[in-house]
Amino acid sequence: MQIAILLFDDLDPQDAVGPYEVLRWVPGAEVVFPATARGPRRTERGGLSLVADRTLAEVGRPDVVVVPGGLGERRARRDPAILAWLGRVHETTTWTTSVCTGALLLGAAGILRGKRAVTHWTAMDDLAQFGATAVAERYVFDGKVATAAGVSAGIDMALALAARIAGPDLAQAIQLGIEYDPKPPFEGGSPAKAPAPIVDMVRATLRELEQRA
Repeated sequence: MQIAILLFDDLDPQDAVGPYEVLRWVPGAEVVFPATARGPRRTERGGLSLVADRTLAEVGRPDVVVVPGGLGERRARRDPAILAWLGRVHETTTWTTSVCTGALLLGAAGILRGKRAVTHWTAMDDLAQFGATAVAERYVFDGKVATAAGVSAGIDMALALAARIAGPDLAQAIQLGIEYDPKPPFEGGSPAKAPAPIVDMVRATLRELEQRA
């Protein structure tokens, strides 16, 4: 089973690394990192690089695709090579997935039309332009398409995907192995729970970062 985690400049690193940490433990999995060209891809704000070990042309029939989001998603959405690759490989994938605003890349490639989907809470309204129905869930499966909410939700989606691929016992073993037992210090991990001033602060910060990207 080949699992392809798409890379592009200014992606959110956790969007890619979270699912990788889960899916690399699926028996028989080969995880590859394709991009438009081989080499390092800087993550958001340039603090970390992930290395693309394949070109898009070299990954023609992956079984699973994971599309991260991040500040670079808007530029990636305008890249015809990325959109064409997503549309092409989706025809033969077993699962096509996204994390955070990676859902908007799937949408731009025509993959979300008529699907229930989720993305980062600040971008939920954007799903409608791609013919998707926004669902306020941590992650959602619709057919062979799975989308996760913002950043950390990619781990949850990947564990649910591992259960579908290799069974719930294996998925639970992976969860235990990576000791994924979150107990956050604040009950503010969603806009429904966070205080209104915090929601406004995060929204304004992300808007400013997007304008700079």
